[in-house]
Order: sequence, then structure tokens, then C-alpha cells
Amino acid sequence: MGLLTFSINVTLDGCVDHEEGIADDETHALFTRLMDESGAMLWGRTTYEMMEGYWPSVARGDVDAPPALVDWAVKLEAKLKYVVSSTRSDFPWSGSHHLDGDLRTAVQDLKDRTPGGVLLGSGLLATELDRLGLVDEYRLLLHPVVAGHGPTLYQGGLPSSRRLDLVSAQPLSNGAVALHYRRAAAG
Repeated sequence: MGLLTFSINVTLDGCVDHEEGIADDETHALFTRLMDESGAMLWGRTTYEMMEGYWPSVARGDVDAPPALVDWAVKLEAKLKYVVSSTRSDFPWSGSHHLDGDLRTAVQDLKDRTPGGVLLGSGLLATELDRLGLVDEYRLLLHPVVAGHGPTLYQGGLPSSRRLDLVSAQPLSNGAVALHYRRAAAG
């Protein structure tokens, strides 16, 4: 069984707006490594549509992009992608699959059949999956930015606090810090 790892960019004030933070070669290389280490990607419909609207064109070479972005796009094109949506069932981007049915069962089945683990990259979906106790690890890239707006991490709240164990903290040259936490053992 693979782990479900929630990975996202977050500012010092908790903002997870994809337009905030530092997007440079170092941060893209970090997320490319995370994707390489996982067996599949998992998104909600909104994140999928945002990704689908840009990255395939970078992978095809239709958009002029730096090598780090092209590397990410090409690897993302080849990666299995799973989408949770109650409003859409057709996902034509290569390697994309709809997860339907009971959310807990569908995601647990995906974890069970993906030994390399699943990389989750949608904030709202992560909140719901954390409520269900399905998130095993957190890979946050903390940016030295105060955004002053939302959306924020776990904006919808959780029924109780989550205790986490620090696995690693890696400062980047741009001032961001890559944080890796694992859900603490119950005790």
C-alpha cells in the first residue's frame, strides 16, 4: 500500500493561492522530484482543470518555457492522474482517470493499488481526505511571503487537530523551506 502525500505551496500566513510564492527552477525541480517519487497524482476537478489548461501545451512545446518547467510538464504528461469530481466524468488529458463512488473507498483503493504512493495537490480535497483520516504525509513548500488573502490551508477546518512528526526541513536558496511531515502515530 502506498502513502497519500498532500503537497502544496503555502505562504507564511497560510495562503495556498497558486499565484503566490516563488516559482523558479529550484521550486519546480523540487516538485518534479516529488512527482517522480510518487506513483500517481490526485486532484479535485478545479485543480485538474487548471493543470489541464496549461501543462499539456508546455509538454508539447506549444509554450515557450524554461527547462525546469518543460521537465515538469513532460513528466506530468506521462504520470497517472486521478480526479475526484461530482460534476464531471470525462477527463481526456493523457493518463487521467475519474475516481467515483464513495470517496473514502475510492481513495483507499487507489492507495492500496499504488505502491509508489499518491501525491495529492488540491487544498479542498486534502481537507476532506484529512477529515477521513486518509492523508499520511504532508510535503509543504513554505514561501517567505505574506499574501494577506486566501484561500488558506484547511480553510474549511478539521474536526480535531492533527499531530505531525517532522521528517525533514530543507531550506532553498530562494528563502523557501521544504517541509516534510508524517502523521504522528496514535498514542
